[in-house]
Amino acid sequence: MQTIPTKGPEIPVAVRTDDARFEGLPDFPFPPRYVDVANPYASETPLRMHYVDEGPPDAPVVLMLHGEPAWSFLYRKLIPVFVEAGLRAVAIDQIGFGRSDKPTRPSHYSFANHIEWVRQLVERIALTDVTLVCQDWGGPIGMGVVAKEMDRFSRICAANTMLHTADPALAGRLEWASHASGALDSTVSTALLDWRMASTRSPEFEASPSIPFATARGVTDEIAAAYDAPFPSEWHKAGMRQYPVLIPVTESDEGAAINRATWTALAGFDKPFLTLFGDSDPPTRGWAEIFQERVPGAKGQPHRTLERAGHFWQEDCGAEVAAMVVDWIRTTSH
Repeated sequence: MQTIPTKGPEIPVAVRTDDARFEGLPDFPFPPRYVDVANPYASETPLRMHYVDEGPPDAPVVLMLHGEPAWSFLYRKLIPVFVEAGLRAVAIDQIGFGRSDKPTRPSHYSFANHIEWVRQLVERIALTDVTLVCQDWGGPIGMGVVAKEMDRFSRICAANTMLHTADPALAGRLEWASHASGALDSTVSTALLDWRMASTRSPEFEASPSIPFATARGVTDEIAAAYDAPFPSEWHKAGMRQYPVLIPVTESDEGAAINRATWTALAGFDKPFLTLFGDSDPPTRGWAEIFQERVPGAKGQPHRTLERAGHFWQEDCGAEVAAMVVDWIRTTSH
C-alpha cells in the first residue's frame, strides 16, 4: 500500500524564473534592471522586482503597467517609440510576473501588496513627471499608486482598464456587470465569474492562450509562447492564478474599498487624463465613459476608440498608440 508522506520539502516563500527562459525572445532586447521591494512575509528576504528602463534618465517618464496574465514584454512595441521621442520608457514586471520574484502562496498577492510594491519601485528609482500608461490590472494598481504619490504623476492614460467598486450606480453601464443589486446581493457577469473560477480550478493554466484570444488581429505562436516564459511551473503561477480572484464583485470586498479611495483621489485629479480603449474588448466595455465622466482631467482630452483592437491592444496596434501618447504628452506639456 502506498502511503502519503507526513513531511516533505519546505515550500519556498518565493521563486525566481531562470534567466535562460528569457533568452532570444522576439523584439525584446532590453537589458533587465532590478530593485528590491519589501517582502511583508519574510522581512529578512526582500523581493526582487524587474523593470525595463530605456531612454534619457533625466527625461519625462512614461510608466507602463501590465495586467493579467502579461508582463513587460507586452510593451515591447511602445518602448522604442517613446525612446525615439526623447522620453524615458519604464515598464514594470509586477511581483509574480515576468522577471520579478514570485511568492508561492496565493494569499501573498493582496491588492494592497501589489500597490505597495509598485509604489516602492517608483519611489526607489525616483520617478517624477510621470505619464502613467495602464491596462487591465495595471489600472487599479497604477492609479492606486497615483492616489498615494500624486505629485509624481503628470498624466494618466487609461487603456482597456477598470476600477471596480461594485457600486450600484454601475448597473447597466458595463458589459461585464459587477454591481451591488441589493443590501445582500450582487449582479455579476457569468463571463467574469467563469474567468475567476478558471484561474483557480483549471489543472493547466497558461498565459499564452489569453493573448491571441483577447486580441483583434491575432499574434504568432512565437509571440504567444513568449508570455509563458515567466511561468515554468505551478510554483511560479500563484500570482497569475490569484489576480482574477482579486477583482471586487461585492461592495464589502477589500479591493472595492481600495478602489473607492482611488476614485476619491481621482475626483481631484485635474491633470490630463486620457482614455484609449480597444473596440473589441467586452471585459472593459463601458469603463472609458465612466472615467471620462468622473475624472476632472478627462474633460477636453482627445479620447479615442481604437479600431480593430482587443484587450491586449499593445499587440494589435502598440506602436500606433505609443505615437498617440507622444503627441498627447507634447500638446499637454507646459
